[in-house]
Amino acid sequence: MKSRIRARVLLACLLLPGLGVLAFAQAPPPAADPNSPPPAGSFEEGGFLGAPSPDTGDIDEILEGEEEVLSGSGGFTYDPGNRRDPFKSLLTGPEKAERGPRPEGIPGLLIDEIQLLGVWRTPRGYVAQIRASKKSYLLREGDQLFDGDVVTIQKNEIVFKQQVQDPTALKPFREVVKSLTAR
Repeated sequence: MKSRIRARVLLACLLLPGLGVLAFAQAPPPAADPNSPPPAGSFEEGGFLGAPSPDTGDIDEILEGEEEVLSGSGGFTYDPGNRRDPFKSLLTGPEKAERGPRPEGIPGLLIDEIQLLGVWRTPRGYVAQIRASKKSYLLREGDQLFDGDVVTIQKNEIVFKQQVQDPTALKPFREVVKSLTAR
């Protein structure tokens, strides 16, 4: 007898919430005011499955903003400040940075243009004679070139520290060694 009562109580507990949902779902909808606008997301408004239709004023503002950006009059500028420009592709390779016109003499020489002709020992250290652009120059340690500087001059070679404009490089410079060649 007690088991039958427990079974009925259990059945009632399981069925009552479901019956309440069914009763709520079958309740008639409230009467709509014919003068009021249709609810957001209704088919009368043009929505689909509860999604509100966009306001055309918002779309016009977005399109005007895009036109400003595309024309360049949006007032936005980007300054990388000695960092890699995130808007330039890493796949295109490094671009040669233009630093303006190259000055005359040693400060205007590129390391790749230099050919080592000889090295002399002086009381102040080694001096290297080089040829670049059909002229001959004498270099000492610490001399500045257009794309680097002279690190050391030894008996048979000269070592340069060349600045690298490659955003994928681990170091912003590379070591270039020019040696005397036997003729």
